Amino acid sequence: MPDVAGFRAKVAVIVPSTNTMVEADFNHLFRIPGVTFHAGRMFFERPVLDSDDAFARLLGQVDLSFETAVRDVMTCEPDYLVMGMSAPTFWGGREGNAAFLERARALCGLRVTTGADACSKALETLGARRIAVLTPYQPIMREQIVRYFEESGFPVTRHVDLEIPGATAIAAVTPDELRGVLQEIDGPDVDAVVQVGTNLSMVRLAAEAEGWLGKPVIAVNAALVWHAYRANGFDDRIYGCGSLLSDH
Repeated sequence: MPDVAGFRAKVAVIVPSTNTMVEADFNHLFRIPGVTFHAGRMFFERPVLDSDDAFARLLGQVDLSFETAVRDVMTCEPDYLVMGMSAPTFWGGREGNAAFLERARALCGLRVTTGADACSKALETLGARRIAVLTPYQPIMREQIVRYFEESGFPVTRHVDLEIPGATAIAAVTPDELRGVLQEIDGPDVDAVVQVGTNLSMVRLAAEAEGWLGKPVIAVNAALVWHAYRANGFDDRIYGCGSLLSDH
């Protein structure tokens, strides 16, 4: 339900309790008049990501906390919901994302944006096919991301996993550390680079990198906001945050 600040839409955003970048990036990206975002946080007791098993356990915590976070944020009467954690939306490929969407819609009664949907729609819009994928995750998660993209018609020709050992530590990765990774992952067999992991802040760096790579670089947080805007019929353009938001 609109209010004096969110008179066009109030957007609920589900965020892990360990995540410090979604709200920071969304504060930067939610700059069109009359659209506001409101966070509901999922509690993670053990944010360790130092192995495939630890990552699987963390995703298990999503199942326990997602419903509560949705329940809490719905009390502000939002008009739309964004899942601000990308990993669960890629798990299980296209079928897994569809199941996640069904569950989320059933809980909130709203239309929903996921990282998986946002990234694939962005690639379609940009006309990219062969992609490189950058993740902060362990290989077990990247395998699921590759599965989703390839099932969606986007061959993954290159990938890099940073294998950050803790969920909060992802937010400490600097642009200087990532510039070399982006150059390493690029090649003539890549039409676009996709970065997943919402606690890895790459909105500004992705926009910069499009200049020196000469191709689209999709930061998942930018894709989430773009998808939510366009799904709600908001065609406002945002400049300085990548070609997706400025040109599409």
